[in-house]
Amino acid sequence: MKHSINRREFITAATAVAAGLSVGTGSSTAQTAAGGQGGDRTIAQRPATPTPPAPLTFKTKLHKALIARPTEDDLKRLKEAGFEGLEGRSSVTADEAAKMRTSADKLGLRIHSVLIDGWGEFNSPDPSVVERSFVQSQAALRTAEAFGADAVLLVPGRIGGSGGRGAPQTPALRMPRPWEFQIEFDEKNGHLRRVVYGDNAPYADYIKAHDEATDKTSEALKRLIPFAEKAKVVIAVENVGNNLWVQPEIFRHYVQSFQSPWIQAYFDIANNVRFAPPERWILTLNTLIVKIHVKDYRLDPADPNGRGAGVNLREGSVRWPVLRQAIEAINYNGWMTIESNESLSYEERSRRLDLILAGV
Repeated sequence: MKHSINRREFITAATAVAAGLSVGTGSSTAQTAAGGQGGDRTIAQRPATPTPPAPLTFKTKLHKALIARPTEDDLKRLKEAGFEGLEGRSSVTADEAAKMRTSADKLGLRIHSVLIDGWGEFNSPDPSVVERSFVQSQAALRTAEAFGADAVLLVPGRIGGSGGRGAPQTPALRMPRPWEFQIEFDEKNGHLRRVVYGDNAPYADYIKAHDEATDKTSEALKRLIPFAEKAKVVIAVENVGNNLWVQPEIFRHYVQSFQSPWIQAYFDIANNVRFAPPERWILTLNTLIVKIHVKDYRLDPADPNGRGAGVNLREGSVRWPVLRQAIEAINYNGWMTIESNESLSYEERSRRLDLILAGV
């Protein structure tokens, strides 16, 4: 005979199932106490303790590093703290780099890349300034070669405000706030068609400066490619506070436009959090990423300009488990280099990076 269930019975059963109980149609939500059939004492079955999720496993192999210009004692401390390598600085001469490489090699440490001190000024209106940046970049490639490094980090230019890392002041420009950017660009040359939905007239100066910077920095980097190829050192382009290529799609286009294995992307996790989540940058840049800088950034929801501040690792707005899985998705096997966080000991920085690499 077909059994029917009324609405009240259905709600009771559904509620019990949601609580982890096993309930048959039309049955009581209570079960008889252990040791008797139909006894006069009943108890509710307790929900089973949920099984904890299995720890995440990753196929990609990531290597731990710091930015440093260390002494031999510092190298030993880095090694003891669990780091596998470091990123050197371009202010080191090629001769100094060769000596430091020997010390690192003895400890089994790798100097894998070089940070160019100061910003590139390839979009400067002054040809002598452009040439100075070109000479500095050439020297950095030679230093990287002496270190045994395979990449140099280069910020090629900047528009719209005060400089960083020794860069000069540039004319202020009216720009959209971070969340207002909705960039559309010409696939042929990377020029901006719009930066926001609606009226773009208020941002005409920014668009013009952006297009000029794209053209001039592209020209300079193309000149550098033969030197990079000779040194067997990749030019890893980074954008950091320079107001250029602020969304991942246009930055990917810029890097990809060179169509050269000697121009790739250096992705810094914290640099552009206010414009788009780091995992979106990673998934968009994908195989163009040759190196990753590890920093954190805490967004201030009350800031009218959508900014925040840099903070120590795992204390900001980066969703580290999501980011780790994005790295896995693009099959990145490479260096994770901590930048800043000097207030933390080598050991604490190493510990926090271990948690990030484990996906927690």
